[in-house]
Amino acid sequence: MSAGTVVLAGTVLFAAGCSTGGTGLRDGGPARTESVAKTGAPSSGAVEPEGASAAPFSPPVSGMPAKKVDPVELLKADPKVSSEAKRDLKPCTGKEYPVDVSYGKVTGGPAVDIVINVLSCADALGRGSYVYRADDGKYENVFSDERPPVYAEIDRGDLVVTKPVYGRSDALAYPSGEDLITYRWNGEAFTEQDRVHTDYSNVVDGGVAPAPAVSPKG
Repeated sequence: MSAGTVVLAGTVLFAAGCSTGGTGLRDGGPARTESVAKTGAPSSGAVEPEGASAAPFSPPVSGMPAKKVDPVELLKADPKVSSEAKRDLKPCTGKEYPVDVSYGKVTGGPAVDIVINVLSCADALGRGSYVYRADDGKYENVFSDERPPVYAEIDRGDLVVTKPVYGRSDALAYPSGEDLITYRWNGEAFTEQDRVHTDYSNVVDGGVAPAPAVSPKG
């Protein structure tokens, strides 16, 4: 991931102990979890967080939304999220969902945006990435990538999406390479600005280890 990543206060982070093995594959990170509220889905349009009508929405001053948002509730209520993604969105243990959430400015609006990454429970690989833009107390899905593996982050005002690349014989922990795609908000949608592909060496960690030395007998 980019060293310059600016990520403000993730509310719900789930850690699955998946090691990067030196290949650039993202680790799940430290665990910070919370209980999940009830779910419900509107038929269309922007997604309104539970209880949003009780208080007016105002731009935050500390990098967090004025009202706390339940990311699982947001995803399940969003008609733009695929039925397959919703079906797979289940807690790994208890009420802990495999969801990473970042808050920050990525669409140029007065309120912070929300970036949500859904991971797999078994290996912490990104299953889907979504960006929600605040609009008059509701959240609009303005970016979705449901082609795993994928992970999205905010980097200096841009949206940066990381996609590990696997060869036919690659182990899950050792992809052959990585695509790093930078998107920028043009006022209406995200457009691709840059794409960097990296091929990893197959002699470090993911390569075949040499056979152990054998001491001569006698």
